[in-house]
Amino acid sequence: MLQSAYQVLLCDLRTDELLDALPVTDVSFDDWIGKVGSATATIPLPTRAVAARARAAIKPGRTALWIEHGSEIWWGGVLWTANLTSDAREVLGLQVQAGGWASYLDHRAVLHTQQATGVDQFDIVRGLIAYTASLPGGDIGIEYDTGLLSGVKRDRTFRRYDVPRIREVIDQLAAVENGFEWRIASYRDPSTGRRTKALRLGAPVIRTGGSVVVLDHPGPILSYGWPIDGTVQATVWQSRGASDNRNQAAESLPLMSDLLVDAGQLAAGWPRLDGTSDYSTVTDRNTLGAHARADLAAALHPQTIPEITVALDRTPLSPALLGATVRVRIRDDWWAEGLDAQYRVVGLSISPPLRGRPETAKLYLEAA
Repeated sequence: MLQSAYQVLLCDLRTDELLDALPVTDVSFDDWIGKVGSATATIPLPTRAVAARARAAIKPGRTALWIEHGSEIWWGGVLWTANLTSDAREVLGLQVQAGGWASYLDHRAVLHTQQATGVDQFDIVRGLIAYTASLPGGDIGIEYDTGLLSGVKRDRTFRRYDVPRIREVIDQLAAVENGFEWRIASYRDPSTGRRTKALRLGAPVIRTGGSVVVLDHPGPILSYGWPIDGTVQATVWQSRGASDNRNQAAESLPLMSDLLVDAGQLAAGWPRLDGTSDYSTVTDRNTLGAHARADLAAALHPQTIPEITVALDRTPLSPALLGATVRVRIRDDWWAEGLDAQYRVVGLSISPPLRGRPETAKLYLEAA
């Protein structure tokens, strides 16, 4: 069965020392640019010996979980929860859930004020990762390229009084005007065979791969979904920042950005659609304005995220496709004239084979 190509490697989160390697069933996982991926799997416990191995290796919050497909690493993250199950025949299984490496940064906070003045935004990100690793017990081995720069310099202060989470801080920095994309990739180093968790940065977006994969429907594309959504659109925007609490005798009011109105869209017939956003740790007006402009630009022409489901037995793909360009060709009653366009893969979800259905990959796309 195709499922047998998978096994999980259970390692110590801090040292990556291999604790055990176990076969799994019902494995599924996703990976993204812009948000944290997740994985679920069931570890069968057919004997007392296997159960003892699983008990010794699995410590939620301390155990790293890598998903191996053949000889390749297809996914990696932190094992956060486990659920022991027993059915009517007393067959035991352990259902585990893990979050991608970035989920670890949800559990790390800025506890010492960090300040950057005129620093490349990529260096700010690397500085935050280095800060998490510098504290006792905080280094989980996230690697990064120190030479890559975005060309955009920022002034930022992350105050310990706000105790912001590290991932939240990086996401806010990435979402500002002239921002960037980031993710933590998992792979096996081709030269050393070492399991690697590496910070990937790209401005304005992450792009990978040299050749374009062609996917057709009818053909390898089994099904697709194409959202058309006006609920996230806006023609007017204002952002709210931190409150000024310095004068205890006066009313505490938040910092507000300028009210941004796209007169061109209104003149073209679009209704007024108000959008707002909150940045409770932003104390600088220029920074808040950059957030507001980026938010309005995104809301004026919101990106829809089409999804296509591909049979992996027809078109071999892997999570390395994230950031790559695919050419999608569809001809059906909706696309009677034929769709032929290029898209960037921003998300990927692998589902195991089911009865009568092959192993599939769902690709989430945005216009290239």
